[in-house]
Amino acid sequence: MPGSLGHEEQDAKTFAEWGIDYLKYDNCNTDGSRPTTRYPVMTRALMKSGRPIFHSLCEWGDMHPALWGSPLGNSWRTTIDINDSWLSMLANADLNEIYAEHARPGGWNDPDMLEIGNGGMTKDEYIVHFSIWAISKAPLLLGCDIRNMTKETMEIVANKEVIAINQDSHGVQAKKARMEGDIQIWAGPLSGYRVALLLLNRGPTRSAITAFWDDIEIPPNSIVEARDLWEHKTLKQKFVGNLTATVDSHACKLYVLKPVA
Repeated sequence: MPGSLGHEEQDAKTFAEWGIDYLKYDNCNTDGSRPTTRYPVMTRALMKSGRPIFHSLCEWGDMHPALWGSPLGNSWRTTIDINDSWLSMLANADLNEIYAEHARPGGWNDPDMLEIGNGGMTKDEYIVHFSIWAISKAPLLLGCDIRNMTKETMEIVANKEVIAINQDSHGVQAKKARMEGDIQIWAGPLSGYRVALLLLNRGPTRSAITAFWDDIEIPPNSIVEARDLWEHKTLKQKFVGNLTATVDSHACKLYVLKPVA
């Protein structure tokens, strides 16, 4: 049975009275009308409710909501539903990255909830999951049972340095800067002339990965300081022109790069 369809103002008012901060408005059980027709009705209802409520559009990316969602909501699903597997997580990350240029403060691409802590991936794979979602400025919504999170899960999802990338005031979604087979380099600008850099190994064997400054929009002769966000340490070496790291299979390295000269 349809939920808010035809009752948008009543429901929005109720949500506001309940003190709701976040509404995920799904696309199930519709009357056949297009999302581009239905979502504006709820948008107007929320605006009249008297409470600022984050409006999450969820029609699974069917009609490319990144292209029209900005005036209607604060985030929009760019993908089908995720499941707790390496391949599903990467597939959603890839789809979401296509629309990077449409994300900005107040309107974000949403590749679905986090699967960290549900048991279907390894620790390294979950670190990749959280890293990609963070640099993609995606909503960081926990999809596990928060009553029973392990210490390992908490160490991943509560990493303040990684969350800070997600919440950076510059608000620019990272993109793939270079790809070579199973090796990928993702990068995106941060406030303070810094750059978020992700070295991702999607393949079955350990591999050295090099990020060149001209791939990630750092001036070529810059001397750069690198902060490893999962090791929580600033590397002693300063880097000129590129940075190389050896990355395990199904794992990543995540850095904040800061030009110092």
